[in-house]
Amino acid sequence: MKSSGSTILITGGASGIGLALARMFVDSDNRVIMVGRNQTKLRQAARLHDNISTIQCDISKHDELEKLHMTINNDYPDLNVLINNAAIQHNYSFIKETMPYTKINEEIDINFRAVVKLSVMLMPVLSTKPESAIVNVASGLAFAPKESAAVYCATKAAVDSFTTTLRYQLENTSIRVFELIPPLVETAMTAGRSQGKMPPEDVALTFRDAWLKNQYEVSVGKIKIMRTMLRWFPGLIRSKLRHSV
Repeated sequence: MKSSGSTILITGGASGIGLALARMFVDSDNRVIMVGRNQTKLRQAARLHDNISTIQCDISKHDELEKLHMTINNDYPDLNVLINNAAIQHNYSFIKETMPYTKINEEIDINFRAVVKLSVMLMPVLSTKPESAIVNVASGLAFAPKESAAVYCATKAAVDSFTTTLRYQLENTSIRVFELIPPLVETAMTAGRSQGKMPPEDVALTFRDAWLKNQYEVSVGKIKIMRTMLRWFPGLIRSKLRHSV
């Protein structure tokens, strides 16, 4: 993929990995459209660079996704990259918490449904460009889930499967499909959790190298080792990650 001159939409772009990716791309002379729910964070992020635009949107709601789709078609017809980064994680036990349907729906809607819907909605505009891409952000927990986040881990496993299948379907088009698989990263979602978290800026740098080389599956940091170890010692690795926080 080219290093500059792209117009890139990033969901969850105002913080964490999304913000690190946005900074990396605008520093390389790309235009970034940040999508998020928190207007205050979006305003703060927009001040970082003239090439950052923002759209407030709750991607868990279908009607807001439709409005986002229309806005992109009308205002950003040059869009050629979609990065599905937004995600939310709730830690809970189905035994201890009665009917946590709100949490379940939120995780499924943001982490998976929105990924599929946005990919399908924006495919027509992406397919008109000579070089375009869809980037889906998964997680190491897609391969070795933890006990306290059943639905989150399931949604990330779904993202992994969807990304692979989408790559198959689009292999004869101009749309390239990337999967970014980060380890535990220093973000608001992981605040208060165990040590050894990777800075989001390091994730962005690793992705940039893969992006420029057209390496479509990007396992970051410890995830490379974990996925190799899972082939040889699946029970051991899963037992170690089962109780991670």
